[in-house]
Amino acid sequence: MTHWKDILQDSITTATELAQHFSVDSTPLEHVLATYPMRINSYYLKLIHSVDDPLWKQAVPDPAELCDTVCMEDPLGEENLSPVPNLVHKYPDRVLFLIHSECAMYCRFCTRKRKVGTARMQINEKSIGLGLQYIQEHPAIREVLLSGGDPLLLSDQRLDDILCRLRAIPSVEVIRIGTRVPCSLPMRVTKDLAKILKKHHPLYINTHFNHPRELTAEAEKACTRLADAGIPLGCQSVLLKGVNDTHKTLGKLFTGLLRLRVKPYYLFQTDLTRGTDHFRTHTSTGIAIMRKLIGNISGMAVPTFALDAPGGNGKIPLTPDYITRSGTDLEFLNYLNKACTYPENGDPI
Repeated sequence: MTHWKDILQDSITTATELAQHFSVDSTPLEHVLATYPMRINSYYLKLIHSVDDPLWKQAVPDPAELCDTVCMEDPLGEENLSPVPNLVHKYPDRVLFLIHSECAMYCRFCTRKRKVGTARMQINEKSIGLGLQYIQEHPAIREVLLSGGDPLLLSDQRLDDILCRLRAIPSVEVIRIGTRVPCSLPMRVTKDLAKILKKHHPLYINTHFNHPRELTAEAEKACTRLADAGIPLGCQSVLLKGVNDTHKTLGKLFTGLLRLRVKPYYLFQTDLTRGTDHFRTHTSTGIAIMRKLIGNISGMAVPTFALDAPGGNGKIPLTPDYITRSGTDLEFLNYLNKACTYPENGDPI
């Protein structure tokens, strides 16, 4: 079996290389790549069936990325919420800690599109040390989310070292890892990696699948290996125009994830990241999709549809409206649009 590092090394990063596999005009792509990098490893490349299919749109630059006049460089205000480099402290009891600057594939809709995979994202031993020191000095922080880039692209030894240093901080109770590796480079999830992660419980992983065609045999093997190591798995998907913006596509994705022991956790409205406006749907699209999913697939397979509010204002659930009247009785519609009532007890709050 080919080593994951070799697969990563065998990545397309230029328009000329892409044109060797697909019939495309490389000139417009080169203009995009001058601002936003591309990396498509050989595993994910084989999943792309044709130009402009749902996986192509996630991986291949689009000239529309340079025509975005609506969105912003740092939509979630992360830089203003960073007391030390590469650590975001938005919520009182948890922090986002960026520990790697690269990904197995550079998603065209990435929230950190401004810097991931570029020289603008500097992560080194000094920044890691400053982050760990900040967490140590703020005992209210009980949960740490490791992200990047992708933390699982670190070597086993480097990742284990960072996890050990986090576990040595008494106030840190829970560690979460955000990674797209089970989707974009599943062979990275080796037996050795699973053993390392298992040492650091309670540890959770939120991964990222957007389309049912990404649920390959290799992805299933990676998720199974992590689940068998006792790691609870969640998935944070993004609602993307032309990729997964139908209830049939997302229903198939979410039920497929559940079969892999991955709980659909969030379905995010696309962030206001500069270069991604062409992916954004109207929020009513997502709400309508959720209305069609609820009751028609297992509740375990239904994520929370949410918007990460611009400026670092946090995640806001966007839910279908079922309540039609509130009084002595609660009147509402069920998932079949049938009118129902529930007798209330006591006075409203």
